[in-house]
Amino acid sequence: MKLWVDADACPRVIKEVIFRAAERMKVQTTLVANQFLRVPKSQYIRVVQVPRGFDIADDHIVAEMSSTDLVITADIPLASEVISLGAVALNPRGTLYTAENIQSHLSRRNFMEELRSTGTFTGGPATLAKTDVQSFARQLDRYLTKQIGK
Repeated sequence: MKLWVDADACPRVIKEVIFRAAERMKVQTTLVANQFLRVPKSQYIRVVQVPRGFDIADDHIVAEMSSTDLVITADIPLASEVISLGAVALNPRGTLYTAENIQSHLSRRNFMEELRSTGTFTGGPATLAKTDVQSFARQLDRYLTKQIGK
């Protein structure tokens, strides 16, 4: 099992949680981004820098991941693709995307996209709160313990 991180938009505080979990659980973790990322020296953490472009990082993750992996992303279409390939995706706010709930997340995302395109709604996601970070850390720990800690 490996962790894949859609790292371009992943908040720094979430990356720090991921780094600690990678070390603690000894799980190979790859951050994929189209920009330079500074990560701690670790045998478990690596960065893949992809060219800039629409969905290049997403495409790299999908091409390299396997069905036993966990992908950390806020990108719901990427999460949907990951799930269709048999893997699991985790949102940086702690929502675990599964085959059972991904369609409702996609529908909500598409609805909000429509509202934004008509100018009815112009906001984006709420600022990441401390409770979101805690929720993410708990969900990541729970998932890794279940998968690796057997």
